[in-house]
Amino acid sequence: MSDLSHVDESGAVRMVDVGAKPLSRRRAVARATVRMAPATAARLGALPKGDALTTAQLAGIMAAKRTSDLIPLCHPLPLSVVDVRLTVVAGGVEVEAVAETTARTGVEMEALMAVSVAALTVYDMAKAVDKEMSITDVTLVEKTKEVVCAPPS
Repeated sequence: MSDLSHVDESGAVRMVDVGAKPLSRRRAVARATVRMAPATAARLGALPKGDALTTAQLAGIMAAKRTSDLIPLCHPLPLSVVDVRLTVVAGGVEVEAVAETTARTGVEMEALMAVSVAALTVYDMAKAVDKEMSITDVTLVEKTKEVVCAPPS
C-alpha cells in the first residue's frame, strides 16, 4: 500500500474519500517571497500595469477560491475566509495567505495557491521594469484542525 493519499493500492491516482472524516475547523498559512531590486519594490503601487500589490491581493484570493479547478484531486471547499497580505521589504515582497474553512479536508492547498498566484501576479506586473526578479520560498508554515462535529455514522 502506498504512503501517498492520492494513490491507490494498484498505483493509480484517486481522489481521497473524505466522507467518513469528522467536520473540522481548519486553517492554513502559507508564505512566498518575490525578490526584486529595491527600485522596483518602491514602484509597486504605480507600475505601467497599475497597482501591483492590490491586484496581487485580489488574484491570490480568487486563486484560493479556484484551487479545486486547477489541482485535479483537490476537493472543492467552502472557504470561510482567505486573507492575502503583501508586504514590501528590503529586496522584495513577502506574501502571506491565511485560508480557513469548516470541512472534512484541509485547506493548505488553498493557502499555497493564494501565495503562489499573488507572487506570480507581482512578477507579471513588474517584469517590464525588472528582468532579475525571482519567486522563492513558497511554503506552508502552519496548519491547524479542530474537530467540530463527529463523523457521520
